[in-house]
Amino acid sequence: MKFAKAILAGVAATLAATSATAGTPAANGEQVFRQKCQMCHTIAGTAPGPLAPNLSGVVGRKAASTAFATYSPALKASGVVWTKANLDRFISGPAKMVPGTRMAIAISDPALRASLVAFLASKH
Repeated sequence: MKFAKAILAGVAATLAATSATAGTPAANGEQVFRQKCQMCHTIAGTAPGPLAPNLSGVVGRKAASTAFATYSPALKASGVVWTKANLDRFISGPAKMVPGTRMAIAISDPALRASLVAFLASKH
C-alpha cells in the first residue's frame, strides 16, 4: 500500500510540474531538456557540458564547430548545420542521420522534440 501511495505521489508531482510549464513550447522544451539532455549537455555560458557540447546558440551553428574536444569523426565530417529541421531529425534518431555519432539519446515523440527544439532555439 505504501508503494502504491508513493507511486501516486510521484505521478501527481510529475503532473503538477507538467502543468506548471504547460504555457509555451519553449517552456515545455525546458522540461524535456532537463529530463533528457542536461545529464550530458549544458545551455549556460560557453563552457562545454559534462559529457557533450554546450547547446547555447546551437540553431544556425555548424555541427562539431565549438571548442568541445571529443566530437565524433562522423559528426565532424557531416557538414550538418543545425537548423530547427535538422535538430528535429537528429534528435529523432541520431545514428540514422549521422551514422557513427556518439549521441545515443533519441526522442521519438514529435511533440516533445518540437518543444525541445523551440527551447533550444530560444537559447543564444
